[in-house]
Amino acid sequence: MDTRPGQQSRPRPRAARLLFGDDPKLHRMLQYWAATALLYLMFIALFYGHGAAARSEVDGLALYTVGGLAAFYLLVRANRRLGLAPTTLAVIQGVFGITCNMWAYSIAGPLRGATLMGLMVVVVFCTFALRPRQTLLLAFFGLTGMGVTMWWHQAQDPLHYPPAVESMTFLLTAACSLSVTFLTGEMTKLRARLKAQKQDLETALATIRTLATIDELTGLANRRHMNEVLLMEQRRRAAVPACIALLDIDFFKRINDSHGHACGDQVLRGFADAARAELRAGDTLARWGGEEFLLLLPDTRAADARAVLDRIRARVAGIPLPVSEPARPVSFSAGLCARRGDEAFADTINRADKALYQAKAAGRDRVVED
Repeated sequence: MDTRPGQQSRPRPRAARLLFGDDPKLHRMLQYWAATALLYLMFIALFYGHGAAARSEVDGLALYTVGGLAAFYLLVRANRRLGLAPTTLAVIQGVFGITCNMWAYSIAGPLRGATLMGLMVVVVFCTFALRPRQTLLLAFFGLTGMGVTMWWHQAQDPLHYPPAVESMTFLLTAACSLSVTFLTGEMTKLRARLKAQKQDLETALATIRTLATIDELTGLANRRHMNEVLLMEQRRRAAVPACIALLDIDFFKRINDSHGHACGDQVLRGFADAARAELRAGDTLARWGGEEFLLLLPDTRAADARAVLDRIRARVAGIPLPVSEPARPVSFSAGLCARRGDEAFADTINRADKALYQAKAAGRDRVVED
C-alpha cells in the first residue's frame, strides 16, 4: 500500500475482489494460482492447436486439468477455515502437475519430449513454498512417475516408443530435473539466508532507533528525542496552551558520593518509574541530563500541570534510598512554566530553568511556578 502523502491505494475492481479476495496473503496465493492456471491452459491450447493428439484424448486431459485447477482455487479460498499449511498445498499441486505431465507425455506422440519441460516447471514453482529436501522428494516422485510412464509405453508399444529412445530420454530428463532441483534448492537456501539477514538488520535498526530516542538507564525519552517532540509540538500546536516543567532530584550528588553510582542509578530508575506512573496520555517526560528531567504537558494550563507535579511528588516520596542506613525520602525540586502564546519552547524552558533555581534556593522539595 502506498502511504506517500497525497496518494491513496487504488481500490481493486469488484471482479478482482470477488475472485482474489481482500486479504493480502490470500490475494498473493491466488495470484500464484492464476499464474499456474494460465500456464496449464496455454499447454492445453497448444495441444488443441497442434493436433498431435486425438481430440478425445486432449478433451480428457483438459477436463482433468480444469477440474484440478477449480479444486485448488476452492482449497486456497477456503484455506483459512481448513488450515492447510502452504507446504501441504504446494505438495498437492506439485503431485497434480506431475500427473498432468505424465498424461500429456502419453498422448503427445512425437512431441512428447517437449512435455518433459513441464516437469522442471513444476519443481521451480514448488520451490517457493517447499524446503530443499521436500523439493528433492517431489522431484524424485516426478522422475519415478515419468519413468513408470515411459517404461509402460515402451513395453506396450515399442514401435512408437523405442526402448533405447525412452531410456535416453529418461536419463536426460533425470539429469536435467535433478540439476534444476539442486539449483533451486541452493536458491531457496540463499533466500532463507537473505531473509534471516534482513530480519537481523531490521532488529538492529529497531535497536538503533530505540537507542536514538530512549535513555538506556531510565527508559524515558532522551534529550535528542525530546527536542524533536518539542519541535513537532511547536509546529503543530502554535498558540495552544502547554506547560513545561524542569525537575531535579534533590541532593543527588550526595547520594552518589555517599553510596556510589550504582545506588544513584537505582534512584534514577525508581524516580522515572514513579513519575511515569502519574503521567497522562500525551505527556512526555525525558531525561534532560544527569538527575534533571524535562516534562512536557501539552494542552494543559498551569493549574492542571501543578496537579500532575503534585501527584508525582507524592509518589516519588514513597521511593526509599536503596541503602541499609535510615534514609530520607527521595524528593525533587521543579520549575514550572506555561507557554506564552506562540513562544518558542526554548524560551519556555529557559524560564522553567530559572524557576527551578528559585525552588532550590528556597529550600528544595518544592515546585516554583514562573
